[in-house]
Amino acid sequence: MKEIRFHGRGGQGAVIASRILALAAFKEGLDAQSFPFFGVERRGAPVTAFTRIDTKKIRIKTLIYKPDYIIVLDPTLLGTIDVASGLKQDGLILINSRRSPSSFRFGPAKRVFTVDAEGIALEYGLGTSTAPIVNTTILGAFARISGEVKISSVVDSIKEYVPVKLKENISAAKEAYKIVSP
Repeated sequence: MKEIRFHGRGGQGAVIASRILALAAFKEGLDAQSFPFFGVERRGAPVTAFTRIDTKKIRIKTLIYKPDYIIVLDPTLLGTIDVASGLKQDGLILINSRRSPSSFRFGPAKRVFTVDAEGIALEYGLGTSTAPIVNTTILGAFARISGEVKISSVVDSIKEYVPVKLKENISAAKEAYKIVSP
């Protein structure tokens, strides 16, 4: 089983990203589940969402405490939340950031990837300059670095799940897939 934990802020699309990822996995014949965890339910508040993917039926129904992957939609959370908490030793962290992966320190066993999901999202008109919506963009990068789902499955899931700016969301995901920085 692969477990993914998303860290974002309300309004960035972390919950929707976890659902799109689960649908992409399902489209590939895998079992998947997706669920959010909210503290204060308001725009801008920290939000955590989770996705599990497996080749067999998933029966566990708890939060994810030892993820294989961590996806950070808002890099300002790095200063306030221990986003790497519980990450498996061979786990990956994907951060929405213009900075290089080497500028982040999470310990010697942590592999970090970055993608300027905010810049890409704004380029395609996803959200506003003060509140970019980076969820579909970061999923494109995740498909590339993880290999857990194909970009075509992410695109097909975006088509089913995203009601507005469909072309822009797909283009943003594909661009992030191409340029994610290891």
